[in-house]
Amino acid sequence: MKQSQWMWWNAVLYCMLLGQPLQAQVILKIATGELPPYATKSRPDSGIALNVIRRAFARVGYQVEYHFMPWSRAQAETRIGKWDATAYWGRTSERERDFLLSDNVLTEQWVFLHRRKTPFDWQTLDDLANYQIAVIQDYTYTPDFRARLASRKLHGDATPDDLAALRKLILGRVDIVPMERNVACDLLKRFFREEEADQLAAHPKLMTDRFTTHLMLTRSKPTSTKVLQDFNEGLKQLRDSGEHGGLLQQLSCPLVWSTPSKQVTSSIGP
Repeated sequence: MKQSQWMWWNAVLYCMLLGQPLQAQVILKIATGELPPYATKSRPDSGIALNVIRRAFARVGYQVEYHFMPWSRAQAETRIGKWDATAYWGRTSERERDFLLSDNVLTEQWVFLHRRKTPFDWQTLDDLANYQIAVIQDYTYTPDFRARLASRKLHGDATPDDLAALRKLILGRVDIVPMERNVACDLLKRFFREEEADQLAAHPKLMTDRFTTHLMLTRSKPTSTKVLQDFNEGLKQLRDSGEHGGLLQQLSCPLVWSTPSKQVTSSIGP
């Protein structure tokens, strides 16, 4: 028997012993972008969300390769089939039309950040009409929020990324910033001095408690439907085993919560 054949049979026997299907040899190429701590080249696990996706796929016999690039490019190139999938994204009607969306990878916590010296409160989107809001072009936010920006019922200040949004907020160029809470914590810890970070707080009311996130697969490949089914099964196994919850426990954000009547005085830093 040739060495290559011997190695192949060894791989088969190994998979059989582990109870893993032979499709463990399938490698999926997934386009993604930088959004620490959820998706990033700076962490050994590629970020918490991407690690969830990797481990869910591993449970059903797939390997994953992440390719980092600008988010807009990741979505555009996956749509035409250059990549097997892109991760990870909020749900919109346009994305449901253009891609196959997985079950929920994790639910994000989107809040409004503001300067602590300026009391801020909101209960409905109508309450935001008089504020200058930093907004990122490719972000999902919520349908109602996007619709009000489009109709100019809300005043959006076009901003390239979250880091720039935080800098604008600290400098007073915008009044509020909608941002995922753990993303805000990560950026404030890494790029700002403690006295700068201490200037900001987050309103405790979430933009939505249903901000689910998803793996998106291209519709241009005939294998996508089967891959999606397998991924959803792997994700279910990950949840049922308790591993999913354990991965999310890595998220620890000490970002200050504010109230309209009282500004909390504890530090935002470590």
